[in-house]
Amino acid sequence: MERKEEELAVKFWRSLNEIVLSSRIVIDRPKGSRHPKYPMLVFPLDYGYLEGTKSTDGAEIDVWRGSENSNTVSSVVCTVDNVKRDSEIKILIGCTIEETQTILDFYNSSDHMSALLINRQ
Repeated sequence: MERKEEELAVKFWRSLNEIVLSSRIVIDRPKGSRHPKYPMLVFPLDYGYLEGTKSTDGAEIDVWRGSENSNTVSSVVCTVDNVKRDSEIKILIGCTIEETQTILDFYNSSDHMSALLINRQ
């Protein structure tokens, strides 16, 4: 990466960490629970949102909570939902490499959704 890109990346991850650390994490779909509208979808990890934030869909920013005992942002998943016709980011907090792959598989297992991962460098 060029120096300017590195500086922008540091700023991006620092900003995400600030939002996470200054927000209450609400887990409204614990690991193993089913999606309220699509009961065939089972959440493989704790899923919720950052209270008092706003995402592109008008709701709070979505988060996945991993097993590492940390509030550090480990990566971001960019999703596209062709049913809702929207795109969002999902913040991954304290996720291991395996958990991150599980989340990617969760989104990419449907014909209606797709996701790309942005790993923290």
